[in-house]
Amino acid sequence: MPTLSSRLPQFPWDRLEPYQATAAAHPGGLVDLSVGTPVDPVPDVIQRALADAADRPGYPTVWGTAELRDALVGWCARRLGARGLEHPGVLPVVGSKELVAWLPVQLGLGPGDRVAFPRLAYPTYEVGARLAGAEPVAYDEPREVDPAGLRLLWLNSPSNPTGRVLDADELRRTVAWAREHGVLLLSDECYLELGWEADPVSVLHPDVCGGSHAGIVAVHSLSKRSNLAGYRAAFLAGDAGVLGELLAIRKHGGMMVPAPVQAATVAALGDDAHVAEQRERYAARRAVLRAALEGHGFRVEHSEASLYLWATRDEPCWETVAALAERGILVAPGDFYGPAGARFVRVAFTATDAAVAAAAQRLR
Repeated sequence: MPTLSSRLPQFPWDRLEPYQATAAAHPGGLVDLSVGTPVDPVPDVIQRALADAADRPGYPTVWGTAELRDALVGWCARRLGARGLEHPGVLPVVGSKELVAWLPVQLGLGPGDRVAFPRLAYPTYEVGARLAGAEPVAYDEPREVDPAGLRLLWLNSPSNPTGRVLDADELRRTVAWAREHGVLLLSDECYLELGWEADPVSVLHPDVCGGSHAGIVAVHSLSKRSNLAGYRAAFLAGDAGVLGELLAIRKHGGMMVPAPVQAATVAALGDDAHVAEQRERYAARRAVLRAALEGHGFRVEHSEASLYLWATRDEPCWETVAALAERGILVAPGDFYGPAGARFVRVAFTATDAAVAAAAQRLR
């Protein structure tokens, strides 16, 4: 009998372990630029909120406290320009990866249904389709996907891994197409506050959605903008009917954001100062790494937003990974994100200032 895991590809990061060992053997030690995990401190305002909410012996609610839902609605209005959102149009989730992986199952998708996502993409979109038994469909242009059997269309702007940003016109046309064909559109916007050479726009902005959230849901995370990857703090915003259905299902599954994390999320969304400070750190690291890579013969494409540089030396990505590992630098091979990335590597600038400086020195 086939197991659930047999539907899934090999976990990509397992393939990187031999190169990590090579990089770790460098006399100066490992500089890990592969996984985009935050390394900077959790801001004090968030730590205090978490600690103050530590004495919460009762079960939290799946839909979150009223204070949390107020914070989600308020942030979406202030930062995304979303109009008309109310409490039924937001839903906290236990990290965005959990949501992406299990959303097709929770929506009742299965054999005969199709889930579409960008050809170069975060691999969990495909994993989610396979967990549900649905057909994964990679696209170059979302509006060229055959809508027959298509139940779910993923957008990702800013993109992981490429950092590409879709402008408002592109988003508007895709929203219109999805509505015309009755396809639910999910927009992964987890890097929206990390635009460098572009100003990312949400699908919830009225210029994109026409002031209606029907048929669209945006996914947001506090992992990157607030250094909260360890807290698993994320949320959905958009079509209240879709979120109501998810809420009912998630109640049965006990998918509850811990009460202290809910309080920390309220504090994080209410404070813009720490986001600006973190952006400055990332901007400086990005500039150092980009200059070093280009000086070493790399070409950087897209990368106008997010926490990565999408770089190539016009050679197979695993050759690049191996060459950088010899210098003690670990990066992610582009084919982790689909065959179209086979000649690129993804370089994260989430390492410390000292680690980024060391990587730049080794590239010289």
